[in-house]
Amino acid sequence: MSILNKHKILETNVTLLLIFSFIVVTIGGIVQIAPLFYLENTIEEVEGMRPYSPLELQGREIYQREGCYVCHSQMIRPMRDEIERYGHYSLAAESMYDRPFQWGSKRTGPDLARVGGRYSDDWHVAHLEDPQSVVPESVMPKYAFLMHHTVHSSHIADYMKTHKLLGVPYTDEMIENAKADFAAQANPDSDYDGLLERYPGAQVRNFDGEPGISEMDALVAYLQMLGTLVDFSTFTPDASR
Repeated sequence: MSILNKHKILETNVTLLLIFSFIVVTIGGIVQIAPLFYLENTIEEVEGMRPYSPLELQGREIYQREGCYVCHSQMIRPMRDEIERYGHYSLAAESMYDRPFQWGSKRTGPDLARVGGRYSDDWHVAHLEDPQSVVPESVMPKYAFLMHHTVHSSHIADYMKTHKLLGVPYTDEMIENAKADFAAQANPDSDYDGLLERYPGAQVRNFDGEPGISEMDALVAYLQMLGTLVDFSTFTPDASR
């Protein structure tokens, strides 16, 4: 009874309850957070991951601007139904260069973490122009205006510098060649060898099929690379972590 009586004192005294609650939360926080300061890296490095190319980065900016993340997550949970539908569960390394990450917690539309390469460029263009033409039950709005908005590379180097400040490992060479790489990725007739050296696996082509570089080009370039950088047929989790 003495223990219960003491517990009753704690429950009936707001000040004591607040103090002890703070102590418990503090101890719990220290236990979870302190070990992270002794780890060199909390994210397992995965072969194939690289920063976004300038055109992909611009496409991601458009993706965020238009609020695509509100209806589409980019995180596949390690559950059977998710893996069978979307593919291998998401790795932390796949979001290591995302500022901010696009995990999401709501799916009005399907998860897009593995959408790259699943559909043709023409499908993506048609879907963005008129979603109901390819998915009749879709409630997604139309984004046909992206075809008519020319996207410029004048600020892409500054954008990359900002991401570099946030920890994305863009090199001076990448930033110096940002405008050239931006234009090269959307033009299969260009000299894009340097682009591929700096961004292995980058896809080079006219993504929307029209002259010039539109916002549609950039967005489709971003969508087509999602989930394509890691070769999951050879991926083996690090058992030591």
